[in-house]
Amino acid sequence: MKLGGPVFGIETKEGKADPAAFAEAHVKAGYQAAYCPEFLHPGQKENNLFTKELMKRGILWAEAGAWCNPLTADEKEARKNREYMIERLALAEELGAKTCVNIAGTFSSENWYGPHEGNYSEDFFALAVDTVRYVLDAVKPRRTTFSVEIMPYNFLDGPQAYLQFLKAVDRKQAAVHLDPCNCICSPRIYCHISDFLKEAFSLLGDRIVSVHLKDITMEQNTFTAAFREVPPGEGHMDYPLLLRLLNRLPADTPAMLEHLPDEAAYRKAFSFVKRIQEEIQ
Repeated sequence: MKLGGPVFGIETKEGKADPAAFAEAHVKAGYQAAYCPEFLHPGQKENNLFTKELMKRGILWAEAGAWCNPLTADEKEARKNREYMIERLALAEELGAKTCVNIAGTFSSENWYGPHEGNYSEDFFALAVDTVRYVLDAVKPRRTTFSVEIMPYNFLDGPQAYLQFLKAVDRKQAAVHLDPCNCICSPRIYCHISDFLKEAFSLLGDRIVSVHLKDITMEQNTFTAAFREVPPGEGHMDYPLLLRLLNRLPADTPAMLEHLPDEAAYRKAFSFVKRIQEEIQ
């Protein structure tokens, strides 16, 4: 696997960055994989410079995030979001990133990713399938893939559901973005997290193109189940097993740190993951 995460202090006041400084920031952090930044857009002349600077240092493009809700009830907003997904997939294709990733969406009006009873309906499933087909058919990628991140707030909340979804999408370039912590939404799964990881990689392994590394803990003094995302090494995730399973995937599979508050937190998480990697070898 190629470990990566965000870098800091490289953007100018105009919201851009120098390609060499961008790449060097990843070297300094110890990363071998990079997020595609928001300031890059398809067709920009500097895109090739960023790719060259990363490649010179042995760093690959991991994922272009297209984070938005394509299934919002506001049709104007939904169209805008679908076009944004197409733009980000086109960028991933141009850069040669492993994937462009988004969530399936939500019918919720509270936020762009939250729970709603309709997220488990046949209509939601059909719209999610149509959206991924629409985006893939618009770009027709050959160098990259489009993937949907598993979330606990819609039908796409586990490996079995993902297999059903991929079969329905029926596109070669549809792939799996795995975030194991997002699947831990019941005490049963939490208490058998190692069994869950084995099942997930057994069912989805040949389609996994990128992974998010986080950790999770379950509150112990509540009568209803409550889970909390925490930095790697501070929760219940079976990291030795997770990294062993990741090491069975192609060597260029990105494993990306996320959702941490600052650079110091990323350094700590990076050190933890590297230590576990060394222990299991």
